[in-house]
Amino acid sequence: MFKLIHKDKSTNARLGKLTAAHGEINTPVFMPVGTQGTVKAISTEELKTIGAEIILGNAYHLYLRPGLDIIEKAGGLHKFMGWDRPILTDSGGYQIFSLATLRKLSEDGAEFSSHIDGSRHFITPKKAVDIQRILCSDIMMTLDECVHYPAARDYVEQSLRLTTKWARISKEYLEGCRVKGVGCREKQLLFGIVQGSTYLDLRKKAVEDLLEIGFDGYAIGGVSVGEPEKLIHEVAAYTASLLPQDKARYLMGLGTPPDIVEAIANGVDMFDCVVPTRNGRNGQAFTWDGDMQLRNAEFKADFRPVDNTCECFACKNHTRAYIRHLFNTEELLGLRLVSLHNLHFYVKLIELSREAIREDRFGDFKKQFLNRYKNNGPDFDRAKSGHLK
Repeated sequence: MFKLIHKDKSTNARLGKLTAAHGEINTPVFMPVGTQGTVKAISTEELKTIGAEIILGNAYHLYLRPGLDIIEKAGGLHKFMGWDRPILTDSGGYQIFSLATLRKLSEDGAEFSSHIDGSRHFITPKKAVDIQRILCSDIMMTLDECVHYPAARDYVEQSLRLTTKWARISKEYLEGCRVKGVGCREKQLLFGIVQGSTYLDLRKKAVEDLLEIGFDGYAIGGVSVGEPEKLIHEVAAYTASLLPQDKARYLMGLGTPPDIVEAIANGVDMFDCVVPTRNGRNGQAFTWDGDMQLRNAEFKADFRPVDNTCECFACKNHTRAYIRHLFNTEELLGLRLVSLHNLHFYVKLIELSREAIREDRFGDFKKQFLNRYKNNGPDFDRAKSGHLK
């Protein structure tokens, strides 16, 4: 399902294509997060306009609200939310361990209380597959436990054994569902999740066990959960180096623009993160020359666009001063405009990354981008610096 097209000569960056039921996905790719069947404040048409090829939904949230019966009656998540391109769904494992209360793990699954109304639920690896079969996502994830940082080695070993067991059950159960024709009629891909916290030898064992089971792609989980930045990249790079060349590699939940560029250089293909929309709703805009907080007083009479070179709707039609005004008057348009701009920026960053990989200059691209992003403020003169390429 994944075709490796080209590898950059100066880094481990890869150019590829992932084929899914609802279309082809060019990699590297950024997946806007639509946790509850929507990318917050952004319409599906706007997502298409900025060039989003795939979005992410969350099985935990959708299972609780609106409930599987509603989505099944609608004909699956694509029809329910009006999106005809690929969708990846997280199994909900992370939310069970971060949002739910009174959770209890066993060999069979995870028991938890809903963060919404306190109702009790029990999710097994098979039920996680069943939920995602009803959602009919293009890519689904196995149920896993995401261990927070720091974690004692003995606990991580125990958790990893359980995650691997659940991964094996998920794969075998899905194969049985396919044979019986149960659930989604379309071909769904199943990704296994590599855990192991910051213990590299446990990461290696996790990869070996998952490769033995065999999945359509592999995700790197349990990063960016409290570790120092250097350690995040060390763990992600090491794990990516162990994964097969002919399978897609997905780094879950990361991150900022520099994080993504660094991970691409280390051979990662797929990303998701709430940062562009969550931070956008709080007035933080990302640009080629760093990020800016548009609610600050310095932008009160700044009649430039957020980014002079950006082609998004917000930058073509509005100014920093106007957007600041919207935030200060609590107008919803402000958070929509910054969220839209940030998503456009992330997608454009990925597009330029693919272009640089194709032309064997991703090493230079990464160096130039990080230098400008980290060292230049929002008033950096692009005319003097030249276009980032």
